[in-house]
Amino acid sequence: MIAGEAISLRPRARRANADINITPFVDVMLVLLIIFMVAAPLMQQGIDVDLPETSTQALRVQDNPLILSVKKDGTYFLGKSEIQIENLVSKLEAIFEARASKEIYLRADKAAPYGTVVKAMAAAREAGSDQLGIVTEPEM
Repeated sequence: MIAGEAISLRPRARRANADINITPFVDVMLVLLIIFMVAAPLMQQGIDVDLPETSTQALRVQDNPLILSVKKDGTYFLGKSEIQIENLVSKLEAIFEARASKEIYLRADKAAPYGTVVKAMAAAREAGSDQLGIVTEPEM
């Protein structure tokens, strides 16, 4: 033995820490929560129309419904694209040729003139739509 060295009677084995550090997981979850809270309102799509309220049940919609919107100023939108009433029938006919279903959903602003909404309905019927649904908001 070398002089000056102390002899330790305790073993130097370290005990493993069995606790899981969850701080990084909590940090990640809080960041994801903030991201989803900010992104959720941005995920809504479509044209902003003030829908009338009714006491009807929700519609069961298959994939990718065709939505025709009428704003209160009389402008028409097919999906998100503005379209003139003169071109609506031909555009709907072209869309219906490629689709198995000829159903269309009409979203009309409650302040839209009645004649404007009727023109949209007539254009859908003339294009060959066999089902026309009118989208409304539930009454509160």
